Amino acid sequence: MIRCVLFDLDGTTIDTNELIIESLQHVMLHHCGKTLTRDMIIPRMGGTLTDQLRYFSGREDVADLAAAYRAYQYERYGDRVTLFPGVLEAVRRLSGAGLKIGVVTNKSRESTARTLDMCGLRPHVSSVVTIEDVKHPKPHPEPIRKAMRELSAKPEETAMVGDSPYDLLAARAAGVTAVAVGWSLKPRDALREAGADRFIETMDDLLDLCGVAGGRDRRAPAARK
Repeated sequence: MIRCVLFDLDGTTIDTNELIIESLQHVMLHHCGKTLTRDMIIPRMGGTLTDQLRYFSGREDVADLAAAYRAYQYERYGDRVTLFPGVLEAVRRLSGAGLKIGVVTNKSRESTARTLDMCGLRPHVSSVVTIEDVKHPKPHPEPIRKAMRELSAKPEETAMVGDSPYDLLAARAAGVTAVAVGWSLKPRDALREAGADRFIETMDDLLDLCGVAGGRDRRAPAARK
């Protein structure tokens, strides 16, 4: 039985997909003279910002690009970032039912804190693991294992909910249930290949998986191509 749920943020609980794509396109065009398409960006989403910028720029030192990316996002974050449908209610229900809730993300600590406060998730989250809290970010299992230690959770009672292969590979390596969201921009075959144990099409599906009474069916928007 699932007694602990760990959530990814970008593309899983919060709809930052278009902002991430737009931010990478802006930085690469204005700082590297490169034009990126959505199809080029989407497969890399879910990895660390540093890895993405290194990949697209061909540079090792991308500190200036990361700063430009964060500055671009900071000005637009409040107006462009929303929770996916049903997320807050589901997290409230899970927490209210006594489940342990954590966030495991490759975002920075500052951006994560801002997101949790802005979206109203912070009161329900007992463990937050960001890229700055580990030596090896997802897809390495270290972030999930750290969250489980903080929550005193067992692998067989833990689910990791994510939208990218990075989340699912980390989940499988940590020995927890790997749950993929149906509203991911990633192809379902890629998520299945990465080790998804379950797919959820709505947050009510997650409540059902955890044995918690759900509410009305709130479907997340179909992934935009």
